[in-house]
Amino acid sequence: MQALALLVRTISGLNRIVGEVLSWLALGCVLVCFAVVVERYVFNSSTLWMQDLYVWLGGAMFTGVAGFALMRDDHVRVDIFYRPAPVRKKAMADLFGVAFFLLPFIYVVFHYAWPAVARSWSYQEGSANFGGMPGLFVLKGFIILFCALVGLQGLAMGARAILALTNREDLLPDNLRYGANDAKEAH
Repeated sequence: MQALALLVRTISGLNRIVGEVLSWLALGCVLVCFAVVVERYVFNSSTLWMQDLYVWLGGAMFTGVAGFALMRDDHVRVDIFYRPAPVRKKAMADLFGVAFFLLPFIYVVFHYAWPAVARSWSYQEGSANFGGMPGLFVLKGFIILFCALVGLQGLAMGARAILALTNREDLLPDNLRYGANDAKEAH
């Protein structure tokens, strides 16, 4: 059980670091978008690579922070039944959801994305737009990062569920236990 708790802490720590770093891309996205608007409407000019840049920053941010959002339970969930459920039922639902939905979904995304991403990296694909950003292959690589981080966080969710079902959730810090996000919402 100690190993499961270590797994949850390690994966959640990784996703926290990646999420907190990549969430700063939102600021970059807003600033570049603002610059594009000023350039277009004040100076009556347009730079295509800047238009690519803010879209690419947004794509990199959303794919890169998905595991962090899953860790924080920030994804949209129809929780009419989940939220008021006791911890054991939440743990069973999470374990079932991870095993039968999340991990198979990640496998399918990875399986179909890998050839396209590998091909893109092999010839260092750039923007399809003339004058656009080089390095589209890097952005496509974020699909693999998405699969890795969300898949790992799914494993951490499953491990946390097992700890809760075996009454060993006390091995986890408070912020990684069931109900940790409920306490934040109450404040």
